[in-house]
Amino acid sequence: MDEHYLTEIEIKQFKCFSDFKAAGFKRVNLIGGKNNVGKTAFMEACYINLSSVTIGNLITALIQIKVSREKLNLVGKDINVEINKFLDSTQNYSSYSNLSKKIFDVKQKDAVKEYQFTINGQLTTINANALNITPDYADKVIFKDNFGWSNEWLIRFYQVIQKQDLEYDLNAFANEFDDSISSFKVIGEKPQCKIKDEYRDITEFGDGLTHYISIICALYNCENGYLFIDEIDNGIHYSQLDRLWEIIFTLSKKTNCQVFATTHSKEMLESFARVAKKLDEQDISYTILVKDKKQEIKTISMDYALLQDSMAQGHEVR
Repeated sequence: MDEHYLTEIEIKQFKCFSDFKAAGFKRVNLIGGKNNVGKTAFMEACYINLSSVTIGNLITALIQIKVSREKLNLVGKDINVEINKFLDSTQNYSSYSNLSKKIFDVKQKDAVKEYQFTINGQLTTINANALNITPDYADKVIFKDNFGWSNEWLIRFYQVIQKQDLEYDLNAFANEFDDSISSFKVIGEKPQCKIKDEYRDITEFGDGLTHYISIICALYNCENGYLFIDEIDNGIHYSQLDRLWEIIFTLSKKTNCQVFATTHSKEMLESFARVAKKLDEQDISYTILVKDKKQEIKTISMDYALLQDSMAQGHEVR
């Protein structure tokens, strides 16, 4: 196990979580569970814990996950004007992991509002009226929400592919997804794919191809870092699932990137287990989020051996 991997986390307070603990994470981790059980919120909590090296990182992470959830409601609005509202809506966040301790609180007394940030024991208090933040995204920690990336973000991550002279590899991956595609390029600030000697906007090919290419670009961008993928099966046909996992297992090992992904798909889980067995990839875990009789969220964690045993016996493990 690499020393920079997240292996356990305690979420003291965040959204639906209170005194929640999870452990047993490996290099590639799949998170399952029923709808509205907290899979996305769990990934957000882990993302904040890992990405918040500075106060700027912490504020940016809190805003980013709020924006991801509210994209449709924010059309036409100035996000910079909404920053305080985003932080106020979060109210508090507190997590302890094997790597770091992060706390955010909104305090209000005598009509004075303050934001308190604690990073690994260091407390900083900022008056809400004095908050002035320039987005400060953590290096090599990426959260891909289920809405996908804008052209701007895909281009940004594609540049790392170019700098490493890996365009040929990415083109081969794109051709595996759709054998009519011969190459991928950014032309005129737009991601495009070549088909029959003509470049066409990637949006013409559906969400699945964009999702697929985005994951590959993100894996190269997260060397010695972390990649979070919400609803990994989004737009991906079941016939492509095995190849997607092969790419994730192979590239995450090559780049030493720890991956977390959510799914509610039985086919995705079966593919995850099947490809892990095929490649003898044992640095994996499957974590199921469930609610007990008191409606408190708990986890069932499976390593490679337990997952393969459960799948072999036909147990329902979703």
